[in-house]
Amino acid sequence: MEHKIDFRIYYEDTDAGGVVYHARYLALAERARTEAIRAQGQAASDLLADYGLAFVVRHAAMDYRAPLRLDDIVCITTRLTELGAASCRLVQDFRRVGADGGAGCGTLDVRLACVRADDGRAARFPPLWRDLLRALVA
Repeated sequence: MEHKIDFRIYYEDTDAGGVVYHARYLALAERARTEAIRAQGQAASDLLADYGLAFVVRHAAMDYRAPLRLDDIVCITTRLTELGAASCRLVQDFRRVGADGGAGCGTLDVRLACVRADDGRAARFPPLWRDLLRALVA
C-alpha cells in the first residue's frame, strides 16, 4: 500500500513571498520516505546498524505544478514503482490539504540506491528490506 503523511508548511520552508522554496520539497520528500519506511516496522537507521547499508539518492526529478504556501498542510503520498536488486524507484505526490479538494502541487520521481556505508559500493537489498519496500506498491 502507498504511504500518506501530512506536514504543515512553516516560515522556515518559504521564501520572502511566503511560497515554499523549491529545495524544501526535497527535504519534505525525504521525511516522507523515512516515515514510510518506519510505518513498515523499520527505521532507516536499522539498515545501517544491522547490515552496514544505506540508501542514497541516485536521481531526483521534480515536477512543480502549484505553489505551497506558509501554513498550508501538504499530504505527501509515497509509492514504490520499481524494485531492483540494489535500487528502487519511488513516486511522491504533493497535495495541498484543504477546501480546494486537495490541489496537486507537485510530483517527485526519485531513484534510490542501496550502498555499503563503508565504501559506497552498490549492494543488494537484504530480503527483509525487499519485503518492506514491496509493501509500498500502490
